[in-house]
Amino acid sequence: MRRLLPLAAVLAAVILAPALLAQPRGPAAVERTLTHDGRTRTYLVHDFARETPAPVVVVLHGGGGNAANAVRMTGMNRVAARDGVIAVYPNGTAGRDRGRLLTWNAGHCCAAAMTNRVDDVGFVAAMIDALVATGRADRTRVYVTGMSNGGMMAHRLGRELPGRIAAIAPVVGAVFGDEPPPLAPMPAFVVVGATDTVVPPGGGSLQLRALLGRRSAADHDVAPAMAQATYWAAHNGCGPPVTTETPRVTTASWTRCTSGAPVVFHRVAGNGHAWPGGEPGRRGAATPAAGFDASDEMWAFFKDQRRRARP
Repeated sequence: MRRLLPLAAVLAAVILAPALLAQPRGPAAVERTLTHDGRTRTYLVHDFARETPAPVVVVLHGGGGNAANAVRMTGMNRVAARDGVIAVYPNGTAGRDRGRLLTWNAGHCCAAAMTNRVDDVGFVAAMIDALVATGRADRTRVYVTGMSNGGMMAHRLGRELPGRIAAIAPVVGAVFGDEPPPLAPMPAFVVVGATDTVVPPGGGSLQLRALLGRRSAADHDVAPAMAQATYWAAHNGCGPPVTTETPRVTTASWTRCTSGAPVVFHRVAGNGHAWPGGEPGRRGAATPAAGFDASDEMWAFFKDQRRRARP
């Protein structure tokens, strides 16, 4: 005689089954390679797409980090799995003397990538083209974020690759004050830590010893944090910002822009050189502030943006 399940268990199974089926399964990371400018470059792809072509978020690790570190630190895969996004984590490059410390050539920073004049703009462009060529990535919905040196690189990519990128979201990054005009307007979502001691919110010297173990004479001082937003607001044709403040975050929003490209700036209270809502990048690194999830907030901004400029 078959044993019957209790009625409560049967009802629970019926109710939960659709929810369980709707949950995206986490794909294994796929490491892909491409050769650009004589270098073999690598990037991790976590494909949570539920539609094709799907939106893409490119996440640039910080100076001294790597792709796998960015996966854990940012928590972007959680957002990507929930909303059907392809999350991509490229690796920077290293000098021969410090093989584990990968950096990006953001112009005035950082380390070997800068001094060796690595063509990271060309690499990211080629990577995006490769993703689009698979048929799974939507060429009009490619977004770039990054932390620290990766945030600085996000600014550079926003300036130079508007034909491939729909919006950027630098986190605890910086501009230097002498950036040329962008090739086209670019929606920008900027997050800084109010207590950052590595990339100081008030501007000044980068504390790269805490980041990379050294500072190069070629490294420039950074502009005050707000300059990241005002740079884009000026070039996007925006009017005055609307400012709001809570105990957790101060926000300035530029939404009335002749280009249609908005700018948002968040200064997160109690957040040092860390990804708000994420995890520390390494042992001894700053603890991210709770109460503001940078990955969630930037995706809410990204998903309303489409690429404006043509290649």
